[in-house]
Amino acid sequence: MADRQELGSYREAAERYDTPNRYGPAITFLGVPRADLRKPETFQDADAVIIGAPYDGGTTYRAGARFGPLAIRSADYIQHTPYRPSLALGIDPLSALGVVDAGDVMMPQGDIEKSVERLERAVTTIAESDAIPVVLGGDHTIALPDVTGVANKYGHGRISVIHFDAHADTGEVGDGLLLGHGTPMRRLIESGAARGDRFFQIGLRGYWPDPPVLEWMAEQGMRWYEMTEVVQRGLDACMTEAFERAMDDCDGVFLSIDVDVVDPGMAPGTGTPEPGGLTTRQLLDAVRRCGLEVPVVGLDVVEVSPPYDGPGGVTAAMANRVVLEALSGIARRRKDAAAG
Repeated sequence: MADRQELGSYREAAERYDTPNRYGPAITFLGVPRADLRKPETFQDADAVIIGAPYDGGTTYRAGARFGPLAIRSADYIQHTPYRPSLALGIDPLSALGVVDAGDVMMPQGDIEKSVERLERAVTTIAESDAIPVVLGGDHTIALPDVTGVANKYGHGRISVIHFDAHADTGEVGDGLLLGHGTPMRRLIESGAARGDRFFQIGLRGYWPDPPVLEWMAEQGMRWYEMTEVVQRGLDACMTEAFERAMDDCDGVFLSIDVDVVDPGMAPGTGTPEPGGLTTRQLLDAVRRCGLEVPVVGLDVVEVSPPYDGPGGVTAAMANRVVLEALSGIARRRKDAAAG
């Protein structure tokens, strides 16, 4: 039986919300410096702070996203030194933004409420330091604490959301529970953290949600772009329309990317694959454009499930590049603004 000293160390670890990687080696994203959210001096000069949210207790089909943060951090064939200059934008986002990695939030798989609470606390800590929280998921349950944590800084209802996903995630309940990866967007709107009329969803397709859920979404003023519309009008046109409204009476944009927005032929490593999505190229261009054209104040990349990934970890590699493209756009936007 463990002695009192051991039990004390277990309790201390359980109450921490920043740890080395929960499921694997304690590496950082592409070798960026390590930070500790309990020590503000370790991230006071950072414009972006990466944290992992290794949680998949909210999944309704295939689990495995708890291993997503480590897979995203490590998915690169280049030496892990924090230098990744963008060919497209001519800037190294890791150095330009002073990116650091604060490790994983301790999220017990059997306690969804405690997990959500700890993640919200961590995201709020980062946002209040004036840095951009970059959250590596984990299933899409984490969008609730992610957006709420940023809204705690900027004001509830002051942050618009641009959401890339095959699914709306606006269910009333999932498996009889209010919290899960099929309900976070409804919870955000119901709580007031985000506004329905400043909520833009891109890439929806398939056979859900059903009519009552769609009616609720319409009542909230949500705007969703199904893949049929994206194909007919073009992704750029849809995004331009979303951008025109996103900053109307809002102070920033939260970018939430579910990797299942991409066709599973290119991104098989996810829990709820839905055929007929975007290409990898389209998603990378889209998130870069978001960083360039709107003030992104937070982002998450979710639903990478390594046990189902294809050869060479193609989905994790794509998610890694999604983070880099978004950060590159943000860095270029800030540099251009500073230069006038």
